[in-house]
Amino acid sequence: MPKRRAFIKQSAVAAAGLLLPIDARIARAAVVGPHGASRTAFLDLLRAPDLILAQTPGGTQTLRHASGALWTGDSGISVSAEPVRDILRVTLASPGQAISRIYLRWRGDLSGVRLITGDAWERAYGDLQWHSWMPDAAMPWYFATQTEAGTHAYGVRTGANALCYWQIDPEGISLCADVRSGGVPLQLGDRTLDVCDVVCRAGHAGESAFAAEHAFARQMCPTPRLPKQPVYGSNDWYWAYGNNSAESVRVDTQHILELSPTGGNRPFVVIDDGWQPGRGADKAGAGAWDRGNEKFPDMAALAAEVRRDSARPGVWIRPLEASATTPDSWRLSRARTVLDPTVPEVRQKIHDDIARIHDWGFELIKHDYTSFDLFGRWGSQMGTALTRDDWKFASGAGRTTAEIIKDLYSNIRQAAGDSLIIGCNTVNHLAAGVFEICRIGDDTSGTEWARTRKMGVNSLAFRGAQHNALYAADADCVGVTTAVPWTLTRQWLELLSRSGTTCFVSLANDALGAQQKADLKAALAIAAKPQPLGEPLDWQRTVYPERWRLLGTDQSFDWFGPEGAGLP
Repeated sequence: MPKRRAFIKQSAVAAAGLLLPIDARIARAAVVGPHGASRTAFLDLLRAPDLILAQTPGGTQTLRHASGALWTGDSGISVSAEPVRDILRVTLASPGQAISRIYLRWRGDLSGVRLITGDAWERAYGDLQWHSWMPDAAMPWYFATQTEAGTHAYGVRTGANALCYWQIDPEGISLCADVRSGGVPLQLGDRTLDVCDVVCRAGHAGESAFAAEHAFARQMCPTPRLPKQPVYGSNDWYWAYGNNSAESVRVDTQHILELSPTGGNRPFVVIDDGWQPGRGADKAGAGAWDRGNEKFPDMAALAAEVRRDSARPGVWIRPLEASATTPDSWRLSRARTVLDPTVPEVRQKIHDDIARIHDWGFELIKHDYTSFDLFGRWGSQMGTALTRDDWKFASGAGRTTAEIIKDLYSNIRQAAGDSLIIGCNTVNHLAAGVFEICRIGDDTSGTEWARTRKMGVNSLAFRGAQHNALYAADADCVGVTTAVPWTLTRQWLELLSRSGTTCFVSLANDALGAQQKADLKAALAIAAKPQPLGEPLDWQRTVYPERWRLLGTDQSFDWFGPEGAGLP
């Protein structure tokens, strides 16, 4: 099988060399003004592509445009790209040939594009930005362009059955749909795969780039699953870092109740990593979630205690972690410390673990690591490869990785009942419409201000437009500790609480002085109520926006101070 780089290179060469069909010339004429200059630099993708390639073990095929929406290749390969109302529906059939990726290319004059921004495979890692031309950069799921005419956006609807990324250059737009199963080509057999639904949106006069992205996020996810009220409260990770206990949870509960407003929307108290048997003295129970360790003797009783105090209990879990006693047949072939979610017994175990936590009385379940456990890479390391080659799921190569992930998420959602779900390290475009809340960035910090600035501020600026469109966005916690000056932490608290998004705080007991308490009370009173979505104003010039529109007022922050970024 040709390597990924060879496929991408072939794709680019073929895209540049093909003659445009008649419908493509019409589309090109629609975006080109006098003397060949682009008027709007918007390329309507709801039409037949100008090129479709299929990557197989035998090489890359250029498919033939048979008729209408249908493109065909050798060994029965066929791709349909059919406009259906406001989408372009892409489907794949290949009864006699395994398929790794399909590549769609639309040509047009995009020379009027000034800036480009894209999304991330799962969480952001402080790496999102508006940038100039980067033709080989992979932009997962969707992207936007800034032009003289406005902000245009292109993407696939949430819930796709392939892992999709985009590329753009002055001559056109390309979509690559990775349909592999793990690290091997997909064997579809006689079924037809609904690959993805392509959507695009031309910018409107007078709207900001942020407003355009938010509107497009709504277009990509017609049916988001959202919390009934704003989500806020405490999470113990960024002061305890796993050194927590039932007693520390009781203290956390009293702190957050003291700082939270009265009223019907009660704060959450989230117990993060540290309660499970694997965190106990003997470390023998990693991957077991049927009880707490010696510091957490009765999880159900603790949840009931938090509720009696008028807070809402939440808890963290890593559902794909294998234990020492896990049968070998349950383990993922790529990593033996990970459970394979295609194994029926594993699916049942995950369902039972999540359902048990719900039955204990936890009203919020934060599940973590499923993306890293499956792919073996963090989102920032995935690029166009996603995972290493030549591994497969126990169920075989008959379903795409995206389909398998969607089944896993559906299993978790069904088992959780009426508990809210936070997906952390989840594939955001596959989690949308399934989970109420999604962590949009990597971990902030209770000890390192530079990390909070990088992961928190950047993620909120560049993915805040997803809030209440794909899910409720969680840009992670405010770590209230003595390790970071309050003058810095206070700014992050103020931005997060006024942004209209999810707001969690981590409250170290020795950091709660009079000033901190006063600031926290003011912030949580705002976070507990629905607020307009905060908008970064200078985000097209910096990766850490300092100017924001919050609660209808323009506000500035100083993320660096007079010393700049400082020493590492």
